[in-house]
Amino acid sequence: MYAIVKTGGKQYKAAKDDVIRVEKLEGDVGAKVELSEVVLVAEGDKVTVGSPFIKGAKVHGEIVEQGKAKKINAFNYKPKKNERKRWGHRQPFTSLRITKVEAGK
Repeated sequence: MYAIVKTGGKQYKAAKDDVIRVEKLEGDVGAKVELSEVVLVAEGDKVTVGSPFIKGAKVHGEIVEQGKAKKINAFNYKPKKNERKRWGHRQPFTSLRITKVEAGK
């Protein structure tokens, strides 16, 4: 059984005991998280699709890690103007271990 869940403006495939890396969620390591925006649940040959979400369906997880991704470097350059700008960005993330997938109605 797996579910497609929406969080942080993106969609992720979540099955029991999977570890997924999502956009940053509030909470400490070891905290329980409940994701209720479930778009699709598949159990064997039975597939349930929500419009937009499935009522009563939930994905339960536990926060494993709070961190930042690798640094992305960017550079702007305008020739003949002596204009150069360099910057970087590290996107924060949360790693979740999926503990339970509830199908809902």
